[in-house]
Parts: sequence; C-alpha cells; structure tokens
Amino acid sequence: MAKEMISGVYGAPPQDLAALGADVVQFSPLVPGAASLEALSPGSLAAMTILASPGTIERRYVTALALRALAPGAPLTVLALKDKGGARIAREFKAFGCDVGETARSHFRICETLRPEAFDREGREFIATAIEAGAPRLVPEMGLWTQPGIFSFDRLDPGSALLLDHLPAFSGRGADLGCGIGVLSLAVLRAPKVTALALVDIDRRAVEAARQNVSDARATVHWADVRTAELGLTGLDFVVMNPPFHDAGIEDRGLGQGFIRQAATMLRPGGFLWLTANRHLPYEEILKPMFKLVTNRAEDGGYKIFEARK
Repeated sequence: MAKEMISGVYGAPPQDLAALGADVVQFSPLVPGAASLEALSPGSLAAMTILASPGTIERRYVTALALRALAPGAPLTVLALKDKGGARIAREFKAFGCDVGETARSHFRICETLRPEAFDREGREFIATAIEAGAPRLVPEMGLWTQPGIFSFDRLDPGSALLLDHLPAFSGRGADLGCGIGVLSLAVLRAPKVTALALVDIDRRAVEAARQNVSDARATVHWADVRTAELGLTGLDFVVMNPPFHDAGIEDRGLGQGFIRQAATMLRPGGFLWLTANRHLPYEEILKPMFKLVTNRAEDGGYKIFEARK
C-alpha cells in the first residue's frame, strides 16, 4: 500500500488555511493543537509552505525539518518580509543544496524549490547542523531547558529580572500567564504556602521546556492562548505575568491588555496581579477600571512593576 502523503503549511494564521484546501495540515508551535514538524517521518510530506521566522536559527531549523520530511521532488515554498529574514532565504536554500527560484511581492521575498532526489554531502551537513542548532537545549548558565524561537530563549530578560527582585511570597492558588520556560514559576513555587500553579503559554516549545524545568507537583502546564482559552481557572489568589507586546515583530499593545483582562476574570475578589511591562506601555488605563488598587512597585531600566488588587 502506498504511503499516505500530506501537504503542510507552517506559520500561517489559522484563518488563512481555508483558502489552501481542506487537506492542508497546520504546523506551528504558536497555534495550540497544531501538528509538529519534528514528528514527521522522512518522505511523508507532499508539499510545504513556510511563513518564516525572522530569527536565523529558527528559520533554518524549520526549513531543514521540512526538507527532511518532504518526498523527493516535492515543492517547498518559504517566504518572509525582506527585512525580517527574507533577503537571506535564497542563500540558505543554496546551502541546503537546493536550486531556488525567487520572487518579490508586497515587501516579501518568496523562494521556491523542489526537494532534491538526493542531497550532496554539504547539503546533508547543513541540514544536520541546522536541526541541531535549533533543537531544544540545556543552557548551563541558566540551568534550564529552552529552544531558539522562544522569547529570550537563552538569557533572562530584564523585565522578568526586575519582577523576580520584587515578587512577594505568595500563598494559595495561582497562575503564570505567558510562562515561557518557567523562570517566574520556579520563583513563585519557592513559597511553601503556594498550593497550585497553572503555567500557560501559546508557544509549544516553551511549554515543553517548562515541563522539563518545573517538576514541582503543584504545577500544571497548559499549551493555550491566554486570551481565548477556556482553562477553568477561576477564584485564583494570584497571577504573575510578563505579557508579550509584539506579534510577528510588530508592537501590539492589545496583547498585554488581553492578558490583563483574563487575569482579572481568573482572580477572586482580593486576589493579586503582579505584572512587569515596558515603561512606555499604557497599562494603567486598563488596570485601574478592573482592579480596586493599582500600585507601581518599581521602575528601572525601562521597565515597571505593577501590583493590582482585584
């Protein structure tokens, strides 16, 4: 019996899939429930289209995984904004050992190729190197598992560092919204009176890293979009978060505002939200109508810390 083949798209918003056909499979670490490229067996893909990340390591990793999974002769299309990695795609295709056709449209560079019947030695080595470079890794300096593509994947970001310096010892049930690899959660769980902590993140890679980093039995980890997920988290005593404010590299203040709204619905009356944010973001105007008391606990290095009581 012939092996069943699938076509895939990586990085496209879910609402764009209908235009591509009902048999197209969504691959993405940022769409909860989407399929994983890493799980594909060689030769199982009939075609792949990738909206590439601006990060070089992540982009090469995803492209290499796709080439490994594509059947010989299968088409691969990779596109990105010219100033967000698009200008480099053609050179990377050639390093993988692929012929490339390149076009430009609406500030995007679009590169197309057919998976070679066989890769030469240099191509095989470039694929192997790209997969190894983009795979999950343990960062000795942090003592934590992480992966390129996760926010601040190999260092502690300054906003989280400032929040860590001011977090109180919590008690009861709480949540870490946009938990990343679990840095804030590990600090929260040092408090013996914390009884349960839900870690939530939209990035599957972060979720998998957090599950390795946070082994405390009081913790549960969820791959979900904080803004829309039905997690059943209500009556919480506290929420901590360092919410995102970029979407595809573009500032979007609505992201953090959505996190704040969800935190407000999750907390019990009298519960606390601890939030770190860039100083220029106007979160006060959304915090004050939803919380009885909003206190600026610290400002330093372009960041600020809020404590908000429900």
